[in-house]
Amino acid sequence: MESKLVNNLSDAIRAAGLKDGMTVSFHHHLRNGDFILNLVMDEIANLGIRDLTVNASSLFDIHMPLMDHIRNGVVSKLLTDYVSGGIGRYISNGILSTPVEFRSHGTRATDIACGRTPIDVAFIAAPAADCRGNCTGKLGRAACGSMGYAIPDAMYAKKVIVLTDELMPYPLADWAISENFVDYVVKVDEIGDPKGILSGTTRITRDPVGLVMADMAAKVIQASGLLKDGFSFQTGAGGATLAAAASLKKIMLEQQIAGSFALGGITGYLVEMLRSGCFRQLMDVQCFDLDAVKSIREDPRHREIAAAHYAGPGTRGAVVDSLDVVILGATEVDTDFNVNVHTDSSGCLMGGSGGHTDAAAGAKLTMIIAPLVRARLPIVTDRVGCISTPGSSIDVLVTQRGIAVNPGRADLAHALRAAGLPVVDIQELKQKAESITGIPQPVAKGDKVVAHVLGRDSAIQDTVLSLPQE
Repeated sequence: MESKLVNNLSDAIRAAGLKDGMTVSFHHHLRNGDFILNLVMDEIANLGIRDLTVNASSLFDIHMPLMDHIRNGVVSKLLTDYVSGGIGRYISNGILSTPVEFRSHGTRATDIACGRTPIDVAFIAAPAADCRGNCTGKLGRAACGSMGYAIPDAMYAKKVIVLTDELMPYPLADWAISENFVDYVVKVDEIGDPKGILSGTTRITRDPVGLVMADMAAKVIQASGLLKDGFSFQTGAGGATLAAAASLKKIMLEQQIAGSFALGGITGYLVEMLRSGCFRQLMDVQCFDLDAVKSIREDPRHREIAAAHYAGPGTRGAVVDSLDVVILGATEVDTDFNVNVHTDSSGCLMGGSGGHTDAAAGAKLTMIIAPLVRARLPIVTDRVGCISTPGSSIDVLVTQRGIAVNPGRADLAHALRAAGLPVVDIQELKQKAESITGIPQPVAKGDKVVAHVLGRDSAIQDTVLSLPQE
């Protein structure tokens, strides 16, 4: 048996043939606990390689050293699906000469597969691997669970380097990525800290406003007619959306409704719903907490899926297209139901679509849940600062002061009114918010395009301008 182990990362990079102007890729399953991107980029810089494109499924504040590599000319372009607020501020201040390209998770997978965004060398952070490159996220001291976002990188990159801190005997069982996609394996001291997976809120809110919205969201689902045996569901990891899932769980158990699957980034709360009999399976592209990591390792009903299977547009079958209901958040929503999850109230980049756009496009009922006012600003505006998810994909906005239904869903509005729910025009929600906050001043913007937001058709959907120079 021939081993693919190389002595060190530097040797692996040289063997892969990485040169100036090429593209490297990374995945984000360890989230804010990932050590690999920084480790690899430092070694690439030491080798004198420059002018690279970095295609990363998401970037977190732990990846801040990447900004130094941009300043020094090692990196000239970024492709990603999400950036944290710290990195987003650097991008918004114009650190790059070329606009960042933002995709959804599904579009990233499709564009890699079809060759629209070719990868020269993919670096796979693997919590456990064998000497031939079979690897998994379910085992090892840095276990992250599903490795769904790394799978397209491994399948289509010209060269693939697996980095692991836990070498297992060959053959590794139950791999996420198999050896026939891997060129080199490197043993490193640490690939990351799995505690960093927990970045962001993964606890049910106790805020009274959030609980009101959560209860209303569950009633919207119940009134929609979709809540019946075989029901399928996705929700985010925010406090209010998890509270909505808790309200939904109560209804499902009371009415003995057995759903088919829950989807997406999986939290411990969805694991509880699986164990309670609310769903037959979990379809997991990314684990959001360590309870989910434990579940995917131990429960065969908790299934790992690749990014393209999760949400790839134009594939033979994406699971988002079988979704009944998805509950999503928003930074702001405009009166045409367009949603922004890329920028904050000042226009600074602090997020990204991730699977937001994909799930919204696929689900029969797409619900945005958000407070009427956030940080003393209205949630509803005339025009969002950035269109992350187009209004044509959004069915309903739930706030604590009423429910707005997209005019294209008269059937849903009728069903909600018949159930006695407080349906109002979205303009009325805007006016209610402005009566509390006043009409906000227009956001000042610079004149440099710092990001292109691509739609699911890979065309530019919107642009983000730089922050004004002080």
